[in-house]
Amino acid sequence: MLKIGDKLPAGSLQEFIEVEGHGCSLGPNTFDIAHLTAGKKVAIFALPGAYTPTCSAKHVPGYVEKAAALKAAGVDEIWCVSVNDAFVMGAWGRDQHTSGKVRMMADGSAHFTTAVGLTLDRTTAGMGIRSQRYSMLVVDGLVKTLNIEAPGKFEVSDADTMLRQAKEVLA
Repeated sequence: MLKIGDKLPAGSLQEFIEVEGHGCSLGPNTFDIAHLTAGKKVAIFALPGAYTPTCSAKHVPGYVEKAAALKAAGVDEIWCVSVNDAFVMGAWGRDQHTSGKVRMMADGSAHFTTAVGLTLDRTTAGMGIRSQRYSMLVVDGLVKTLNIEAPGKFEVSDADTMLRQAKEVLA
């Protein structure tokens, strides 16, 4: 399992792009994780699934609400990672008003989630392999903080905790 001080694993994530530009085409675009985090401070939070209750009511809205404060604390980008496809993540991002605040990154086949060792088996609930709920602050591809939730909890991966950690780590 990923731990503080580790480099993020090689791989890619997808993001649904609504407006063509900056070398991105409309629709799903694939991004190399190492390239995307190089020289940047990225707050990443992951959750079990788009449109699920805690994720939609608390987790994503908290980061949308705190986006300006996180950026003022030195965070360059905020990513939401979920084991959903880029189309679902794009639609959910529209519903959650994440544009310009939180990048909705799809890990459709759970390759990234598996590589960081934070999978959650929800096959008995009909959801398949998902991501555990967690957050991390990554600086130039290196994990500086890592907050993994206990099963069924939402106590340490929230935006307030990330904001406090960003102020401490990036000061």
